Amino acid sequence: MVSKFFERIGRTAINFFSEIGQIFILLGGIVKSVPKIGKSRNLVVYQMEHIGVNSLPLVLIIATFTGAVAAWQAAYQLKGIAPMSFLGGATSRAIITELGPVLTGIVIAGRVGASIAAELGTMKVTEQIDALEIMAISPVRYLAMPRFMASIIMMPLIVIFANVIAIIGAYVVSDFFLGVSFAVFFESVKRYFSLWDFTAGLIKTIFFGGVTSLLGCHIGLRTEGGAEGVGLSTIRSFVLSAASILILDYVLWMLIF
Repeated sequence: MVSKFFERIGRTAINFFSEIGQIFILLGGIVKSVPKIGKSRNLVVYQMEHIGVNSLPLVLIIATFTGAVAAWQAAYQLKGIAPMSFLGGATSRAIITELGPVLTGIVIAGRVGASIAAELGTMKVTEQIDALEIMAISPVRYLAMPRFMASIIMMPLIVIFANVIAIIGAYVVSDFFLGVSFAVFFESVKRYFSLWDFTAGLIKTIFFGGVTSLLGCHIGLRTEGGAEGVGLSTIRSFVLSAASILILDYVLWMLIF
């Protein structure tokens, strides 16, 4: 009984470190393929559209209500402690440094990371990946690298858009429901705006986009078991991507701030 318990722990640890190694091997292959990005520029542009442009409607909805909720929460926290003139600065700083990057990253993990895993997983179980290798086309260069590059390029741009929309959503709630005028709200935003906060938030999004696409590609390329395996890979990609984003957010917060 005890021996089986420790055997299970050992097997789990070995599998964990083995998969970590496989992820870093994939990352190394992607980095080696970057100098050949010229051959895959059309694929990169297509993935940028899929990951960035097609995600904007969903990001718009999430960002609007993120800003609205942030305004209500900030007003509740400031009540009896500080004047409402601080509301714009408090909400904008929380959005730029934390809410915008993290919530957008999780949304992209759900929409894009799972999509990458499902797409590559379907190609794997239908032997399309094997066909590429037979034709001497590297799956890493042809499939993984364009998705990885598109993710790290588009994530900061999406988050800039989300930050702007969220701050507008916070202003709408502040003006119509909390009695904070346009001038007072945005004067507070301007007074407490920090270029470093904005830059640090964007730095985090590069890592969020990279880890989302990397995990999606890794899980998709190792899918087995037909349609059921594709479904499991899709779920696993989202779960691991979302967890990795939150862990990275904590680590990067300690390092950057």
